[in-house]
Amino acid sequence: MSSEPDRKTAAAESKGLPQGYRQGVVTAITVMLGFSLYFLRFWNFEAPGTWTAAAVIAAALVVLSVILQVVALWRSLQLEDDFPSVYRTTLKWFLAGIVAAGLGVLVASFAI
Repeated sequence: MSSEPDRKTAAAESKGLPQGYRQGVVTAITVMLGFSLYFLRFWNFEAPGTWTAAAVIAAALVVLSVILQVVALWRSLQLEDDFPSVYRTTLKWFLAGIVAAGLGVLVASFAI
């Protein structure tokens, strides 16, 4: 009985992802990465005011978000990302990048 889930997992791994999943996640990552880079540019170079501790934390969170998203984008462009287990890990990297960006924007909104 315990070999049944193993066969299902192996069958899912050998099939790969359904058509369109990788393209969708690459698009989502690039949109979020573009937003994060634009926000970082505005927050660091164009916004008036002085740097506070909250502003530095916000900038650091958005920089962390950009790094996490670039890693997710790199992983999503690899051939191995066609396997569901690798794809799930890529999505976790992307989710971490989204959470870091959201926290950075939240902190930035209170840093004014």
